[in-house]
Amino acid sequence: MDAQSNWTGLDADRLQRIGDHLQTQYIDKGRIAGCQIAVTRHGHPAYNAVFGSMDLERNKPMAEDTIFRIYSMTKPITSVALMTLFERGFFQLDDPVHRFFPEWKAQRVWVSGEGEEMKTEALERPVSMRDVLTHMSGLTYGGGLPGVGIQHPVDKVYRALKIRSLGAADTLPEFMAKLAQVPLLYQPGSKWMYSLATDVCGALVERISGVPFDKYLQDVIFDPLGMVDTSFQVAPEKAHRFASNYQRNPDKTLGLMDDAGTSAYLQPAKFLSGGGGLTGTCADYMRFCEMLRRGGELDSARILGPRTLDLMTRNHLPDDQDLTQIAIGSFSETANSGVGFGLGFASTMDVVSTGTLGEGDFYWGGAASTIFWVDPHEELSVVFMTQLMPSGTFNFRGQLKNIIYSAMVD
Repeated sequence: MDAQSNWTGLDADRLQRIGDHLQTQYIDKGRIAGCQIAVTRHGHPAYNAVFGSMDLERNKPMAEDTIFRIYSMTKPITSVALMTLFERGFFQLDDPVHRFFPEWKAQRVWVSGEGEEMKTEALERPVSMRDVLTHMSGLTYGGGLPGVGIQHPVDKVYRALKIRSLGAADTLPEFMAKLAQVPLLYQPGSKWMYSLATDVCGALVERISGVPFDKYLQDVIFDPLGMVDTSFQVAPEKAHRFASNYQRNPDKTLGLMDDAGTSAYLQPAKFLSGGGGLTGTCADYMRFCEMLRRGGELDSARILGPRTLDLMTRNHLPDDQDLTQIAIGSFSETANSGVGFGLGFASTMDVVSTGTLGEGDFYWGGAASTIFWVDPHEELSVVFMTQLMPSGTFNFRGQLKNIIYSAMVD
């Protein structure tokens, strides 16, 4: 066993299977342009490698400081930001959102019909802070019911109001005012559906703190943790480090989806999306993960208390159900069987049901196939970055888990 293995309890030779797998199965076959992965255990780096290209059109190889669109991996950061305000006593989890956005008092729930024939009913209880942190608010993503293939009447209202439409430049208060006009799809707390709820969390951070959302993230999370490259905009001096984003074409080839040289991310963000607006590096996100693994602190910078983080990573689904029992639609950044959901994170409740390793871990992913997970029991943090849409194309999480957990020898 080498020195690295002594520090991390991971067999270095077995970890090399990561590179072999990614290179032969994905880079050589042209399934992805490139990727980066970092593995840390017991606080020590165990594996960090880059593969392929960050920009095929310009023949630029992937680099350790490449900047990626992290999309929904923004959500855990936003959730942590909101919970820093919870820790300061500004709200309780079951407080109504309308305490901070009074226009939400008028919300109703869809029953049947659409347009002028739509029938709605009163809320059994208001949407709570817990509901928006757990995707149990009754909101949707506004683009048709995921996994159903039809447009729901409620989603037509989202589109009519141009909520989070392409190029929308709403402020966060304007976004919240529009959402207040849309019927909820279900009674708050009764179902789980992946939605715009974490964008609501970002708006709440701004309203409660009195500080612009992006500045709050910078002051409270990014600067203390040394996350020097995480932002809603890729700065001009960093543009050469930005990766292009690709999509899987029907013929299984790669198609350019967002050119790094002309991307909207090079300009100031039109909407500060707490649900998916950030860009950043693998190294930055690993610092965020290590803070989480260590109970809310890294390098003397405490972001959250350990008991708050424990609350966040527990399963908040009613009666300790998993997502198969309560989720609507199939679109998510996780499989459902054996998976619970907390305040911004999914968690592996039952490895037999999930068929994966890492019981008790917590995690999420992003639309361009980025993933992370933190396993407190094994003192493990993993970050995988690539730029391929949609995120469900390949099961990177399951494959990497098989390789990494099988390398544990302590």
